[in-house]
Amino acid sequence: MYPQIITYLLTYINYLEQIIRTLLTLLIGKNMFEKPKLNEQPVNMPYRKLQVDNLPIVEVPEKLDYKILLAEHFEKNGKPLKPVQRRKNTKVSVPKSMICPKCGAPSEYLYANNGDKGQYQCKVCSCLFSDKNRFSKEAILKCPHCSKTLEKIKERKDFHVFKCKNNGCPYYQKKLNGMSSKEKKQFKKNPQAFKLRYIFRQFHIDFKPLSKESPELPVVDLSKIYASPHTLGLILTYHVNYGLSARRTAAIMQDVHGVSISRQTILNYGNSVAILLKPYVDHYPYELSDQFCGDETYIRVNGRWHYLFFFFDAVKKIILSYPVSPNRDTLSAIRAIDEVLLKMKEVPKNLTFVVDGNPIYLLAQHFFAQHGISFDVKQVIGLTNEDPVSTEFRHLKQIIERLNRTFKGNYRSTHGFGSEKGSVSYVTLFVAYFNFLRPHASLEGNVPVVNPELLGLPTMPARWTKLIDLAQQWIQEKRTA
Repeated sequence: MYPQIITYLLTYINYLEQIIRTLLTLLIGKNMFEKPKLNEQPVNMPYRKLQVDNLPIVEVPEKLDYKILLAEHFEKNGKPLKPVQRRKNTKVSVPKSMICPKCGAPSEYLYANNGDKGQYQCKVCSCLFSDKNRFSKEAILKCPHCSKTLEKIKERKDFHVFKCKNNGCPYYQKKLNGMSSKEKKQFKKNPQAFKLRYIFRQFHIDFKPLSKESPELPVVDLSKIYASPHTLGLILTYHVNYGLSARRTAAIMQDVHGVSISRQTILNYGNSVAILLKPYVDHYPYELSDQFCGDETYIRVNGRWHYLFFFFDAVKKIILSYPVSPNRDTLSAIRAIDEVLLKMKEVPKNLTFVVDGNPIYLLAQHFFAQHGISFDVKQVIGLTNEDPVSTEFRHLKQIIERLNRTFKGNYRSTHGFGSEKGSVSYVTLFVAYFNFLRPHASLEGNVPVVNPELLGLPTMPARWTKLIDLAQQWIQEKRTA
């Protein structure tokens, strides 16, 4: 009997559930119990590509001296200019701390021009101003197409974004009228996917290009190490030239040369030599060509990906810049390019850098332009030549990619670095080897930087030892100079 009652109750519950669903559907207007169909198709919404516009018109407000103006008034009229006479029953007062933003006249020469609405006028220079006054700014940024003042719309980490919001701007009208009917429909749905207005980015990075201080000269005495100069040259040859890890270098020194040395000692030797070589490599008077390319690659530092920025003379095969940064941002690109510019006697007028499609290089170009240093940036985008620029400069991009592969071949055995200092040391040793010791087939078997004192040496360990000696001599000369 009990099983029949249970069956009856379950059937009755299902019947009530159907009635409740029907009533809810009639009440709300839609079925609340249907499972929504999930859209399994991926949504393809690519980011809008960064576009960098030309520099704006910079208008510097005129600054005057009220003392000179008062003296000129006295000389012209024969009597001094009296301060503003305040009425006793006036309700609007000028703060005593306020001065004229144009000529610097004190509050005695200022009066409220439109009551309590916040506008003031100077009796000395007739300047109209308010709290948000054009004369209080160091410079006024104007659109180069319509000469209207730009408005600040965003504040980023390294720069502020200004936009021209004039609907009659020729730049805006040209972009708007050039859109197809399909693009206009997309623009109404998603206006952020299109760039129609003039935009300028004003950088506020605390960095002065071409103003690096004198090189930091290391205090490293390699004569106090236990290994002989020849042993040190052997270690650097195995560890840097042939890309052997510190552990394998220690093993080959023991098995082949009978020298017992630990892995950590090899790393310590490498760090000491890198500190000694870095100022020599960075400030060597290189003879450069006019073809430069740059790219960034990944290296592992302390368990995280860092970025190594290489800038390269594609003709002379000289590495000019090699900073390591935890971020692939505009500041890193600026520092990488600045290290290249420092190695030039003067910045050429037709200087061009060939890079990939990363927008940080365009922003770096804009930063240097704001500091009076102009150069062109050619971006080779993708793996196929889909635009004239990529077709023309693809060979330079391939050269820097080959440099990345060469470095990765040496770096791979390290399996990353335990600290940023260790990564910089290894990259410095690689650059010293690449520029001064490594022969290149494209240079007919010669090294990029030909030094007669290194050419006559028969073995690579001897060349490493001589290179270290040249760096020490250079440091001594700098200290005594």
